[in-house]
Amino acid sequence: MKKTKLGMSELEVSQIALGCMSLGTSPTKASEIIDEALELGINYLDTADLYDQGVNEEIVGQSIKNKRDQIILATKVGNHLKDDGSWFWDPRKTYIKEQVKESLRRLQTDYIDLYQLHGGTIEDPIDETIEAFEDLVKEGVIRYYGISSIRPNVIREYITKSNITSVMMQYSMLDRRPEEEVMTQLAEHQISVVTRGSLAKGMLSAKGPEVVSEKGKKGYIDYDASTLKQTVEQLRGLLQDNQTLNGLALQYVLQEQAVASVVAGASSIAQLKENAEALNQHFNPEQFAKVKEITKANTYQQHR
Repeated sequence: MKKTKLGMSELEVSQIALGCMSLGTSPTKASEIIDEALELGINYLDTADLYDQGVNEEIVGQSIKNKRDQIILATKVGNHLKDDGSWFWDPRKTYIKEQVKESLRRLQTDYIDLYQLHGGTIEDPIDETIEAFEDLVKEGVIRYYGISSIRPNVIREYITKSNITSVMMQYSMLDRRPEEEVMTQLAEHQISVVTRGSLAKGMLSAKGPEVVSEKGKKGYIDYDASTLKQTVEQLRGLLQDNQTLNGLALQYVLQEQAVASVVAGASSIAQLKENAEALNQHFNPEQFAKVKEITKANTYQQHR
């Protein structure tokens, strides 16, 4: 699988990343999926301290402890877990520097390749948050850092003030908000985008119409249920021989200059293979142009 440099870092990441949130809580099953991902050329794993209240990091750590050198490992911080399972937003320097130790313990490693702020608002103590990440880079416990955010005002602050390597954001054929607002700016600063939600909850997968009926009853972004169903059917109509909807969806976002990798969850090996094989399909520029005619050029209405 093709590898792409993440921002200005030394990290070479696969174009598909394994989103570990979907692995579940069975260590055996998770280990099998991660092993298969490596066989398919996927070297980039993304987790977070919040997933399953830390259990996801533990399972990932157990699965990779004998193959750590083969993996670009990303995790996230900022959601302060309470004993009752709830959480509150906490971007303080002291919290970040405390929690990285816990993530390292759960992941059974002495360094994290990419440490990401798991959200963020313009009211955060952003300078303090950046200091925390910069300290951790100097200490050698993280190699690079980024943010996970769809808020243009927050993204602009980090572009200006920090040395972020990447921004994880929701981006798909049905959610094109990043295209006009932040993609060009990030590309100009050589900051990579890592996408999530590129299959739109599965509505842009091979089972798209079925998933739309199930998960699209209340619409999606600024699509109402009826328009959503019609749009997905029109997108399916663009497909030619041996092409799939998830192939079109994944390759559509990867054509953006700033996008380095697509984080896609997989709860089975079959699902993992389907996503990996989607990158072997060939789509022409006319098909991508048609996608833009069929779908909405959504814009951010908040966090300006």
